[in-house]
Amino acid sequence: MKRILLATLSVIALNVSAQNQVMTKELLWQLGRVSPVGLTEKGDFLIYKVGIPNVDKNTVEYKTYQVTVDGKRIKELENADGLIKDRNLSPNGKFKLSAEEVKVNKVLGKDRYPELKESNVYVYDALDYRHWDKDNDGSFSHVFVTNLETKEKTDLLKDEPYYSPQAPFGGDEDYTWHPSGKSVIYVSKKKAGTAYATSTNTDLYEYNLDTKQTVNLTEKNLGYDTHPTFSPNGDLTWLQMKNDGYEADKNDIIVRHKGIDINLTAAWDGTVNSYVWSNDGKKVYFIAPINGTTQLFEVNFPGVTRIAVTVKQITDGDFDVTGIVGFSNNKVIVTRTDFNTATEVFSYDLKSKKFTQITHVNDAAYSKIAKSKFQKKWVTTTDGKKMLVYVILPPNFDPNKKYPTLLYCQGGPQSPLTQFYSFRWNFQLMAAEGYVIVAPNRRGMPGFGVEWNEAISKDWGGLVMDDYLTAIDEVSKEPYVDKNRLGAIGASYGGYSVYYLAGIHQNRFKSFIAHCGVFNLHSMYGTTEETFFPNWDAGGAYWDAETNKDVAKTYYQHNPILLVKNWNTPMLIFHGGKDYRVPIGQGQEAFAAAQLQGIKSRFVYLPDENHWVLQPQNALVWQTEFFKWLKETL
Repeated sequence: MKRILLATLSVIALNVSAQNQVMTKELLWQLGRVSPVGLTEKGDFLIYKVGIPNVDKNTVEYKTYQVTVDGKRIKELENADGLIKDRNLSPNGKFKLSAEEVKVNKVLGKDRYPELKESNVYVYDALDYRHWDKDNDGSFSHVFVTNLETKEKTDLLKDEPYYSPQAPFGGDEDYTWHPSGKSVIYVSKKKAGTAYATSTNTDLYEYNLDTKQTVNLTEKNLGYDTHPTFSPNGDLTWLQMKNDGYEADKNDIIVRHKGIDINLTAAWDGTVNSYVWSNDGKKVYFIAPINGTTQLFEVNFPGVTRIAVTVKQITDGDFDVTGIVGFSNNKVIVTRTDFNTATEVFSYDLKSKKFTQITHVNDAAYSKIAKSKFQKKWVTTTDGKKMLVYVILPPNFDPNKKYPTLLYCQGGPQSPLTQFYSFRWNFQLMAAEGYVIVAPNRRGMPGFGVEWNEAISKDWGGLVMDDYLTAIDEVSKEPYVDKNRLGAIGASYGGYSVYYLAGIHQNRFKSFIAHCGVFNLHSMYGTTEETFFPNWDAGGAYWDAETNKDVAKTYYQHNPILLVKNWNTPMLIFHGGKDYRVPIGQGQEAFAAAQLQGIKSRFVYLPDENHWVLQPQNALVWQTEFFKWLKETL
């Protein structure tokens, strides 16, 4: 049954009572996770979902809501059917796009030997035998067109061994209708096996419904081509990276106008996360990292005239604008987070330059807890550069006290460190447990120019390690930092950083925590599923060390296994059993290295988790072990 809710009320009831309580792991896992579905066609209503963790059932349950864009009237819905224009429906309403798994290759033992139905065997002749957290069983995601009248389905990839949407995270943003309704544009990396694992060369393909022919629209570009859309004037638009194998390359907005590809962001010193055309087709709005946040930008579209292309930053502040939902009159509807607040939906008035909060899912919870404050420090690196460092302080911070302090090492290695709100690496929760967090925007992070972003490639253990130590040393000069209780924590490349720092920190730290960290670059090269990544970041394969100086430096100078003899500090290691990006052996090797040297260490194995921790009960165990370890060692 539908019911009306007052906008001033929280969507979910939380068990909070004390006016000045702090964030806890239990409260964190009661917060609602807001995800916009879209705006109604007139732009007057927002449809959104709220994921509510159910710890007892170990699931996340979803509810759907409708709210006016002024945020004043909320209604719970049974579903959102018919409320939002279906982008997968053809312009004439006769066809619909969808994605389905198609069995293409005989990989399983029972596929090859039907008489052996109970066999559990996979047979591979090339790489791409697993990806992210899934073994390749010979099935591929394909785009289909369904004739809604005859129910006839057409596989646009014609039983080929290629993915569209792209594995592992692609969705319907990977395909779209041409405005004419006569063709479909889709993203695919039409490479198979080992070639697939060593390349990032996705292209945009156009499938003609009448001729049933497919044309590669971006064949000349060798890097990623993704997120195809059309402008209100019918111009194909997409995001593009230039270099094959470089997954963190500068991402630009390309518009194909009158047969000419116009790069709207070529001269801008940054990288684009996502974009949306304005309703009048005169501008493109996009999200991008800048100075430790992600913000809303605009770029004008001049067509083929001599009018200059100009990128402007639209929003600014201590928050992240994380996505663009759409437009309502002169307002842009966006999602937003900050260190103290999970995702909510806001409108941003382009004239008044003001935000208005539309959803209020977690207001009741946050109103009763003390928030963390943070400082921004610009410190000088060992090579004379300026680096932004976030310092997050405990709620009810007392400058006369001394606090244990954690150096946070971001992953990626080229992921931005911004005003994000994580349900695992949650700075609000860490600060509430009584820790100061030092989070440096060390080199390798976007938002400070392309040169700074690219500086980490082929130099994982170089100046970036100086950046970490400079950050903790500078903040440790503050009187509130207890220099005798410092720890370092991180995941993925952040885990690599922890393993590396453990060998060079010269007794700065008393505790280390690594989650799914890279430990042995040799075995990592042979077991990670996206081989293009170490090929680019390390410079190539370890067996090329004699002829390639970048490879030699990576594997024989910047490999954490070479520093194990210097380890002398307690270490907690988390690792997921289904992590194929940084496989389980990395954590196992690190744990063995610590144990066999008599170093206090603990291994928390999560057999059902991948590179992340997604199940509520597993996440609560993770956080319990995390803080338990810190209490033991700091």
